[in-house]
Amino acid sequence: MSKRLSIYCKNLGEYLDVDGGETLQEIFGRIKDRIGFQPICARVNNKTEGLQYAVFQPKQVEFMSQYTNSGERVYIRSLCMMLYRAVVECYPGARLRIEHSIAHGYYCRLHGEIDVDSTTVSNLRQAMLRMVERDIPFERKEKLTADVIQIFESQGLNDKVKLLRSVPELYTVYYRLDGICDSYYGDLAPSTGMLKTFDLIQYKEGFLLMGFDRAETNVPSRPIQQEKMYKAFTDYLAFNHIIGVRNVGELNNAVKARRTADLINVAEALHEKYIGRISDEITKRYHEGGARIVLIAGPSSSGKTTTTKRLAIQLMTNLLKPQMISLDDYFVNRDRTPLDENGEYDYESLYALDLKRFNDDLNAILDGKEVELPSYNFELGQRVNRGNKIKLEEGSILLIEGIHGLNPELTAHIEERMKYRVYVSALTTLSIDDHNWIPTTDNRLLRRIIRDYKYRGTSATDTIARWTSVRAGEEKWIFPYQENADATFNSSLIFELGVMREVGESILRGVPRDKAEYAVAYRLRKFLSYFSPISMNLLPSTSLLREFMGGSSFHY
Repeated sequence: MSKRLSIYCKNLGEYLDVDGGETLQEIFGRIKDRIGFQPICARVNNKTEGLQYAVFQPKQVEFMSQYTNSGERVYIRSLCMMLYRAVVECYPGARLRIEHSIAHGYYCRLHGEIDVDSTTVSNLRQAMLRMVERDIPFERKEKLTADVIQIFESQGLNDKVKLLRSVPELYTVYYRLDGICDSYYGDLAPSTGMLKTFDLIQYKEGFLLMGFDRAETNVPSRPIQQEKMYKAFTDYLAFNHIIGVRNVGELNNAVKARRTADLINVAEALHEKYIGRISDEITKRYHEGGARIVLIAGPSSSGKTTTTKRLAIQLMTNLLKPQMISLDDYFVNRDRTPLDENGEYDYESLYALDLKRFNDDLNAILDGKEVELPSYNFELGQRVNRGNKIKLEEGSILLIEGIHGLNPELTAHIEERMKYRVYVSALTTLSIDDHNWIPTTDNRLLRRIIRDYKYRGTSATDTIARWTSVRAGEEKWIFPYQENADATFNSSLIFELGVMREVGESILRGVPRDKAEYAVAYRLRKFLSYFSPISMNLLPSTSLLREFMGGSSFHY
């Protein structure tokens, strides 16, 4: 007989008696009338699990819908496996690569003797819709890694084979759907019948996989224009192809072959080359009578500060004299800071800045006047004067760094010809494997966790807790304006997650299991475990990654 045990259901606020070995799906089936929504996954002791998870000991369980952050990740991963199954059905021998997120969707390409056109996309969409109608289960399996490697070899998934051979794990979890197998960075839905809202849209040389719209969840998300972002991604993907490191398995093999120093040198040189190109374009516009102000913007932990400092050096080699202003110094006093929907100070809001003072100062500076810049004291929550004066000389150019640099309202009173805008973001182009991309938000969150812990005395728990609010601010105040940029700089480095692994894992282990933030901490630790460690000692002192890891020759 199975052992009876008790679990605590957070959704109901009460204990439930269950049989040992029951799955979360079976437990939900008995209480579904009391929950009020269809879950796609659950938090078990603050760790995200699929509904196939079997309970053998007392646990705390919280069922989660697809509209939560964890639930949406499960939904998208499940769509990816359904798409892979559709490719196998419609175009045997084609290789599916899901490369990155863009335009509110996920950019996919088919490699092989096939051209992607409207018919291709329609065939795949119809195959996926048939799977939704059949409601096929995603079967969770676990076998010896050696056996899983054989399964993936038989399906031609050589990218996954490279990864598994480079990660020393005895057992590997994988999924089976309608006769084909695959592995994913996290759990999948119980069955295809839950994935009713999606679309495939032809895009560039491939197509976009669209999930549900967050604002109107019963319809698929619609793509937005992101031409400059697409080019930035494409340039770096081409670079990855040239150096032969397109996924984590290939990166780990390069580390094993002691090619790490070469990879770092080439990646850092690519950064310098792109910053140099931006500097040359700014200089050209300057001498044509424009570009007196360079606005450097981007989301949290994108590396704006180091990019600004390296751009200043490049501009000096072009015989210009850069002078820097930080938007943070134009925060209004704390008692005038706007509040978000939770009643917390909204420092991501454009209106957390004193726009009038900022524009008055800029116009005065451009008129050749000497201006005393404010300085914001974060401990006091107010601006103070420290005698920091600025006056443009012949050949001077202003570099202004801050998250709102691309927002037209920030510099509404400045002539357009006087402005040059640079967008900085860590557009991660390295993939875990063909069907698992690395989310740029996870890359940036890891950077921020390490920086906040090392230099701001902030725990990983607090940084993770704040991240949802930071992301909401980015969606509202930064991302809508990224296509306004004159130049887009990809601040990601192909090796950086290997460098961050050991420090990141150590900090993340400090998140207590009884905190809700443990779910994200555990997910990031699992993610980092795929990477072979890379020594930070190999980084040059000017590397952008040193802004977060320490040891930079720049002063922050």
